[in-house]
Amino acid sequence: MAEFNQTVGFIGAGNMGEAIIGAVLTSGLLPASMITIADADADRRAFLTEKYGVVSLSSNVTLFETCRVVFLAVKPQQMPGILEELSSHNGYKVQDRKLIISIAAGFPIRRIESFLYPSLDEADIKNLPIIRVMPNTPALVLCAISGMSANRFATPEDIRMAQNLLEAIGTVIGFDEQELDAVTALSGSGPAYVFYLVESLIEAGTKVGLDPDDAAILATKTLRGAIKLLEVSGESPRDLRRKVTSPGGTTEAAIEIFESRGFKKTVVEAIAAATQRAQDLSG
Repeated sequence: MAEFNQTVGFIGAGNMGEAIIGAVLTSGLLPASMITIADADADRRAFLTEKYGVVSLSSNVTLFETCRVVFLAVKPQQMPGILEELSSHNGYKVQDRKLIISIAAGFPIRRIESFLYPSLDEADIKNLPIIRVMPNTPALVLCAISGMSANRFATPEDIRMAQNLLEAIGTVIGFDEQELDAVTALSGSGPAYVFYLVESLIEAGTKVGLDPDDAAILATKTLRGAIKLLEVSGESPRDLRRKVTSPGGTTEAAIEIFESRGFKKTVVEAIAAATQRAQDLSG
């Protein structure tokens, strides 16, 4: 991977921020000397500095002023305080072009703009593009799928810059921002649905007589193998399911129960409910 010649800062250094930092360093995209972190937890800053060799700052404002790309990697409820801190300090302006990348779930671009833009002149606003990203927790094992949306001031170069950084943790797909609530419901929350399915399979295996540890291995490896087959075969999930479902066989007996209990309808309704909740939280 080609070297990325920009300084990158992380306001917030939790699990997702660390996942991106570790992936970027492992990929060779950036040296540790060009990554800066700022976090309210001094112990956390010290840990990441020791582990990765990144630069540590106690001041969010100093990080914002000195980095070309700034990740907002804090919890949504922390965002108003962080943005207020950045935009209200004396001398707040954008001397050179700066890219903001927010990974705060449910915090829309318009709210970020409402803090960062009002006190800036038109030239400074154009130099402060904002990109919102919805990654998911498989980022921790470099298998994330991230939805990304940019505001009107982001250039193709800004978008490529964000995509290059985020591809270190997995796949990135661009969306209109109004679609990010559905992205949140499907892929942002999606790992929990998968874990719930595996949890249920293990419980079912145990109830029909399997050792819990054996049931866990069978369920996990089956899921992994099925996903791999889906990825490499080029066939649809429907076609692959039908190939496994022999008339009068064991799989058909199970599928009939799923269908009689409205399994697919339940999944559709669950994603719809999660999407609505994401919309509610986005305000």
